[in-house]
Amino acid sequence: MGPVELFALGAAVLLVAGAIKGMVGIGLPAASISLLTLAVEPRVAIALVLLPMVVSNGWQVWQMGGIGLALRRYWLFAAVLAGVILLTVALSATVPDRVIFLATGLSIVLFSAVNLRFEVPELGLRFDRLAQGVFGAVAGVLGGLSGIWGAPMVIYLTARRVPKDEFVRATGLLIFLGSVPLTLGYLRQGLLTAELAAVSALLVVPTLIGFTIGAHVRGRLSNDGFRRLLLYVFLFLGLNLVRKGVW
Repeated sequence: MGPVELFALGAAVLLVAGAIKGMVGIGLPAASISLLTLAVEPRVAIALVLLPMVVSNGWQVWQMGGIGLALRRYWLFAAVLAGVILLTVALSATVPDRVIFLATGLSIVLFSAVNLRFEVPELGLRFDRLAQGVFGAVAGVLGGLSGIWGAPMVIYLTARRVPKDEFVRATGLLIFLGSVPLTLGYLRQGLLTAELAAVSALLVVPTLIGFTIGAHVRGRLSNDGFRRLLLYVFLFLGLNLVRKGVW
């Protein structure tokens, strides 16, 4: 598939994924990567989403403010996440596509299940550093393989019972801080070529347009009902990727 076709496909997908993120606040990597892998190889899908992930989540963090406080609270999670993502990308550069399909599918299934029904027990403050290290490492492995590490992050933040605004700030920060080393890892391994990087940069525009549209119409929809329907769609897409990884 040439750059023009990649951009056309990516623009349609990122417009939808950006709108989803604008409407329900979650799901940009899960939506875009799961849809793109229906037409392109998984590493190509991840490469196309890299710069939209960096820019959209950097923008989200900047809008929320309180960056310094969030960094002080979650620096351990962020450091482990970044280090493990870099290591995983380096070690998995020659992993077969079916393994990437499997990791991506499992990430999306876990992401959907956690947000649909899973009740996370509360985590006390005295276990916080241990939890940040463990969940940061799991998120890093999933992120390095599949580009999606939302589920371990959501489980950790939910277990800590963080307030809504802090949850949005922390998720944006941790996705941003994970997407930067993921991008660097793809560059070092030659997985983010000049052509893919150019297309990925152009895809920032439809992503932000979709995000703006989604945020604008959010108040007119039943947010919870739409979110649940969307997560069931993610679950189906994730299970299909698991199937492709197994058979």
